[in-house]
This record gives sequence, C-alpha cells and structure tokens, in this order.
Amino acid sequence: MKQFRTPLKTARGLGSAKQGLHHWLVQRYTAVALVFLALWFVYFVVGLIHADYLAATDAIAKPWNATLLVAFLVAMFWHAQLGVQVVLEDYVHAPLTAMVTQLLVRFICILGALASVFAVVRIALGN
Repeated sequence: MKQFRTPLKTARGLGSAKQGLHHWLVQRYTAVALVFLALWFVYFVVGLIHADYLAATDAIAKPWNATLLVAFLVAMFWHAQLGVQVVLEDYVHAPLTAMVTQLLVRFICILGALASVFAVVRIALGN
C-alpha cells in the first residue's frame, strides 16, 4: 500500500521537525509587515531631519507613532532572527556550534527588541 503514496502526501509531514511551514510563513509575514512599516519609518525619519531633540521625542511620544515604531522594531528583530537562523542552519554543521550560535542569535535579538521597545515606551510615557 505504501507504493501508492504520492510525493505530496509525504511532503505534508513538513519534514522531521514538523515546523518548516510555520517558520517559512512567519518569515514571509514579517517581511510583508516590514515593507509597510519600513516605508512609514523612512517617512517618519525624513520628517525629523531638521528637528531638535524635543521635537523628535514629541513625535515619538504620539500614540500612533509609538505604536508603529514598536511594531517596526518587533517585526525587524523577529525577521532578523529568523533569517540568521536559516543561514546558520545551512552553513554551521557542528551540532554544538550550531546550538550555541542559534541561542546567541536568539538572545541578542530578544535583548535588542526589549531594549528598543523599552526606549520607545519610556519616550512615549515621558520618562
């Protein structure tokens, strides 16, 4: 009976880790979100070219801008972590080195995202 299985039926198992499709989809979702958020971010930064510190912090403190900036930062760090993960999976073949570098990249991305979001929230709340 096994000879009647099609390659599609076999492929639906998503491989041995069973998470390949989810990783691919999340990377695509963050990429699409980053297209729109990056366009907004460039527009926002260009509008602040001749602004002083107080004007820039006032602009960031506006709820709409703070929300979009946090969304941009989270999507950017998440997308970066997913992209570097794929590169490491493809090119690092030593199991211990692969595990350590994956954990290090994830830690750096989470730390960067938390620090960035904390800075935006602090500016938005006026502290």
